[in-house]
Amino acid sequence: MIIDPSELETHSVYKLLIGAVVPRPIAWVSSRSHDGIFNLAPYSFFNVVSREPPMLAFSVGPRTGGEDYAKDTLTNIRESQEFVINIVSMDLANAMQETAINYPPEVDEFEQAGVTPAPCVVVDTPRVAEAKISMECTLETVLELGTDHLVIGLMQRYHVEDAIISNGRIDTRGLDPLGRLAGNFTKVETLFDLPMAKTE
Repeated sequence: MIIDPSELETHSVYKLLIGAVVPRPIAWVSSRSHDGIFNLAPYSFFNVVSREPPMLAFSVGPRTGGEDYAKDTLTNIRESQEFVINIVSMDLANAMQETAINYPPEVDEFEQAGVTPAPCVVVDTPRVAEAKISMECTLETVLELGTDHLVIGLMQRYHVEDAIISNGRIDTRGLDPLGRLAGNFTKVETLFDLPMAKTE
């Protein structure tokens, strides 16, 4: 089957994209408004985009429901020039899902999700204390790509739970990360190695 995305409704193209690009990690992004309100929201268009210097990126889509103004996360990051990416472990799945709700800007989503804001080292935005990994970022740039905005951050500090790091490596099983499969979620349950590729 060959599909031309230009012949489909936007929603249909989106469904194909999220069904094909799997599994996707989840960036649980904390930000802070100019009034000091804490925001927390999950984004599954997320990945590493540079190793030196270390940079992370996630894509912010348009608001659901037809509103034509930017999501709170994007507004906050543009104003503060910083954010924190928290990694979602299985034990935080329900709290993360609570923050997927489209709350008004004056609502503290840390409170709604029942998680604890913890101070960072470089940025003023809080991290999620219960997250096993959090990464402080300063804003590098925001790229407008069609209907979405790609937020690229320079990673300034890691916060890693002692129990899941050894010899500079993260224990994936200990992290127990949550991922996205189309509209469903997945967890890492099977780890295996492949033979190293041979080079001539």
